[in-house]
Amino acid sequence: QGPLEESGGGTVQAGGSLRLSCAASGRTISGDRVAWFRQAPGKDREFVAVHWRSGIVRYYYTGDSVKGRFTISTDNAENTVNLQMTRLKPEDTAVYYCAAGRAIGSYYDDSEYDSWGQGTQVTVSS
Repeated sequence: QGPLEESGGGTVQAGGSLRLSCAASGRTISGDRVAWFRQAPGKDREFVAVHWRSGIVRYYYTGDSVKGRFTISTDNAENTVNLQMTRLKPEDTAVYYCAAGRAIGSYYDDSEYDSWGQGTQVTVSS
């Protein structure tokens, strides 16, 4: 399993938008389940969004706290997974991680993923 590397984090005012990207090297993510998790200080890691493909069917799920505001997408040509975040809130402040793994088990369970990036900080100011 190859490494993943996130980019695009930063500081933004509440109501703003950010786009995170995760580039995979050493593995092709088109056949994987790819996800974003986040972890705020003093809190457990939280599921944010996931995508995988089974045959011609694509599956997309987002966590309840970001539903309708965050969108996950993949670019197979670039071997990247993106997270478009809109209408950001101060409570979205966290380190965001991308992860990849086989599409088995519970997609919201971080133990189901075998490859992780180092994380990128997102700070939303009020």
